[in-house]
Amino acid sequence: MAKKVIGQLKLQVKAGQANPSPPIGPALGQRGINIMEFCKAFNARTQEMELGSPVPCLITYYADKSFTFETKTSPASFMLKKAAGLKPVGKRNRPKGSVKPGHMVAGTVTAAQVKAIAEAKMKDLNANDIQGAINIILGSAKSVGIEVKG
Repeated sequence: MAKKVIGQLKLQVKAGQANPSPPIGPALGQRGINIMEFCKAFNARTQEMELGSPVPCLITYYADKSFTFETKTSPASFMLKKAAGLKPVGKRNRPKGSVKPGHMVAGTVTAAQVKAIAEAKMKDLNANDIQGAINIILGSAKSVGIEVKG
């Protein structure tokens, strides 16, 4: 007999840096999910990824207090900003795109870099082929204010 699903929770956690402090701890604790078990499992699954890169994950929790989670690839905007070489700024210490996308350019990437990002994100994108994935990444680049050369 299948477990009864109580709900799902979407979180974006830095790779290899899950800990029980806010915002992870309260989000999991109020749903009855074992916080330390999740943190250990998440850190183990993301140890191969670049440390500190944001990783979206979907947690499904069940009536018997157990859970499963699925990790996805880092957001396209994060990968584009990294490829463009944008430096972290502000109190959150994250790279920032253009203040006026479409009018001001924050950085540039090559078509080869866009293709590499599209190939890396292919399993998470709603695209049938690599050209569709490239078009999605090009749209993300435009909305962040990153120019694509080539």
